Amino acid sequence: MRQHMEMARPLNTLPKAHLHLHFTGSMRHSTLIELAREQGVHLPDALVEDWPPKLRATDERGWFRFQRLYDIARSVLRRPEDVHRLLREAAEDEAREGSRWLEIQVDPSGYAQRFGGLTETLELVLDATEKAARQAGIGMAVIVAANRTRHTLDARTLARLAAHYQGRGVVGFGLSNDERRGRARDFEHAFRIARRAGLLAVPHGGELLGAASVAECLDDLGADRIGHGVRAAESPRLMERLADRQITCEVCPLSNVGLGVAERPEDVPLRRLFEAGVPIALGADDPLLFGARLLPQYELAREVYGFADAELAELARQSIRSSTAPDAVKKELLGEIDAWLASPE
Repeated sequence: MRQHMEMARPLNTLPKAHLHLHFTGSMRHSTLIELAREQGVHLPDALVEDWPPKLRATDERGWFRFQRLYDIARSVLRRPEDVHRLLREAAEDEAREGSRWLEIQVDPSGYAQRFGGLTETLELVLDATEKAARQAGIGMAVIVAANRTRHTLDARTLARLAAHYQGRGVVGFGLSNDERRGRARDFEHAFRIARRAGLLAVPHGGELLGAASVAECLDDLGADRIGHGVRAAESPRLMERLADRQITCEVCPLSNVGLGVAERPEDVPLRRLFEAGVPIALGADDPLLFGARLLPQYELAREVYGFADAELAELARQSIRSSTAPDAVKKELLGEIDAWLASPE
């Protein structure tokens, strides 16, 4: 087995798209430590000596702890230059791992007070994203995400904001946070606003709740992609629907293990979804809290799920096809994936 690994094509040169990465969660751990020290923010041991933290969000207390650590991390981003730094470093990290197109997800509400309002926050993020993409030589776009635990009217406000910036860097509208605390169908109006503006509908589903949560995202929100979606594997009929309609699941294996959705990497049903024909875009979710960026997810596909190079190339193709990258960029990247696969092992 080891000899096979040594002979395998390097995964960091496989062109890929990263479609499931949260703004705060993309921060480098070293940057969190540095900014906290500069600003006198006390970080709990879970974010310093015991990093990455031991998490388990399958009960409410565990999810609350996860959110608390997230909020502490968010608190160190206080100045526009911190936002520019976070996105510049995220772009550099993506480029290093062979990620050529990144769609980063942000809820501007978490920063609005700090940066002068929702619109000002989003404009800051879009400006920093554009500069970071240019410097790192990759494509980047923004998904505006509503929070399931907040009022549905807040989601409508964010959908209108996202719609206003469609074509100016915003490509999708998402819905994140604890599935158990907000039904997808309650946010149908917000997603209608976003879809009418030509934005992709990319809600989270099938992470902390089962296949019915994914079906609700499809039927009530008109999802184009599903954030996570792994628990669709619990329903052969649902997997068939996802495959027929080519609805991509943004699968984040090490996040699933980190939050206790799966006990071990082996328990994430990546292979089952793939063989059912469900398109997959591997994602890292929140590297700051799970300790792994995009490349380790591909390494896991090779080493744990037994994906051969031809299958890894197909995973990368699915991520590119599912992205909002311009057609010319997609064509170029798909050609580069073919070249990667055609190269000698």
